[in-house]
Amino acid sequence: MTGLTHFDDDGRPHMVDVGAKDTTARKAVASGTVTMSAATLDLLKEGSTKGDVIGVATLAGIMGAKRTADLIPLCHPLPLNTVDVVITPDDELPGVRIIGTTKTNSKTGVEMEALTAVSTAALTVYDMLKAVDRSMVLGSIQLEAKEGGKSGTWTRPNDTSATV
Repeated sequence: MTGLTHFDDDGRPHMVDVGAKDTTARKAVASGTVTMSAATLDLLKEGSTKGDVIGVATLAGIMGAKRTADLIPLCHPLPLNTVDVVITPDDELPGVRIIGTTKTNSKTGVEMEALTAVSTAALTVYDMLKAVDRSMVLGSIQLEAKEGGKSGTWTRPNDTSATV
């Protein structure tokens, strides 16, 4: 299976051998959104009996990034230098925008950790607000940029990027 590194020549899944790769500084940024009713967004911004939704979802995103290798079968466990999750209310969605940034010094990239941080934060927002709005939509979870490693820097082209 040409080009798919998680499959061997016989099509069997395998964990990519990164042993010969150089350890380099690596960074990834991912984004996503949770759209909801304007009333639900107002509730989130005002606070509720469930407490600080953004604070809890931020911590969940950080915890999710740290557990990526436990969730994604062929993902390497990485020593993370930092995980940053920023959740911003956006009246125009209406909803929240989530940015997850991960950094490491390792032999493989941290894209999956950034994507997992955003996904976990978005799921937590949904979980905490579902009692008042089950129609929320998690969307546009995507890699925005990555740095480091053999392939260098990659940034999502502007014409296909969600607004973050």
